[in-house]
Amino acid sequence: MRHFLDINQTPAADLRAMLDEARRIKTARAGQPRGARDAELALDGHVVALVFEKPSTRTRVSFDVGARQMGAETLVLTGSEMQLGHGESIADTARVLSRFVDLIMIRTFSEATLRELAENASVPVINGLTDRSHPCQIMADIQTFEEHRGPITGKKVVWSGDGNNVCASFIHAAGKLGFDMVFTGPEAFDPDAAFIAEARGHGARVEIERDPIAAVAGADLVVTDTWLSMHDDASAREARHALLAPYQVNEALMQAAGPDALFMHCLPAHRGEEVTDSVMDGPQSVVFDEAENRLHAQKAIMRWCLGR
Repeated sequence: MRHFLDINQTPAADLRAMLDEARRIKTARAGQPRGARDAELALDGHVVALVFEKPSTRTRVSFDVGARQMGAETLVLTGSEMQLGHGESIADTARVLSRFVDLIMIRTFSEATLRELAENASVPVINGLTDRSHPCQIMADIQTFEEHRGPITGKKVVWSGDGNNVCASFIHAAGKLGFDMVFTGPEAFDPDAAFIAEARGHGARVEIERDPIAAVAGADLVVTDTWLSMHDDASAREARHALLAPYQVNEALMQAAGPDALFMHCLPAHRGEEVTDSVMDGPQSVVFDEAENRLHAQKAIMRWCLGR
């Protein structure tokens, strides 16, 4: 049984196989209606549970559509409907769900919830997002980069802003897939030092550079994310904005990166905050290719989990 919990816990060869499969899946579906089933119904007869403790647009839609295109039935459950970890223990929920479904994807807050679910499930579990990491997003991001610029190995990725869960998964990927990573942002928002040390231990070059203009020099990819959690209040918003404003991705930053650098954002974007309209809608932006590729990358992840 294969869980997909974090990029740094997945063999590099398997990550590469999933990326290759995602590209193949996307090519095979070119020109088909969204509701058309895949020619190869890899998940025919399977039931996929999609569990959401956090609100979601892209994760929910892409997993649901992807599973259906592969012939599976989907069951979407929210934390309030399930009382996950409240009315019933997470371990018991895992055991019960495993009697009804073939695969569980969960988007949750605590890393501990994900781990306990996986430890007690007898079917594969996929990390759809936790406060610690977002591996499915990064698989789509790497697929997108390679569509536009070829293999990511040896390339330079710059993360600007808050070293959050998405940044963490990018650092994990640097260690597994051999690209360089530079974080630029205020010290208060540095990524977890343990993640950096682990990636460096695999031979990746991971650096912190406080000057954003210096950081993006020679970048192949510039990435940012929202500065705010959906749970931040107004006072937290003001404080974060004051610290992060110098790290906004704008025309000046992208000019410093150079004309061949791509721009990505996992969405939703707060235009005018972490990124300007001119960058989001500009020629270096591939954010909507990136969003689409959640579908194809996650289909490859589901197939891998089920040995298909």
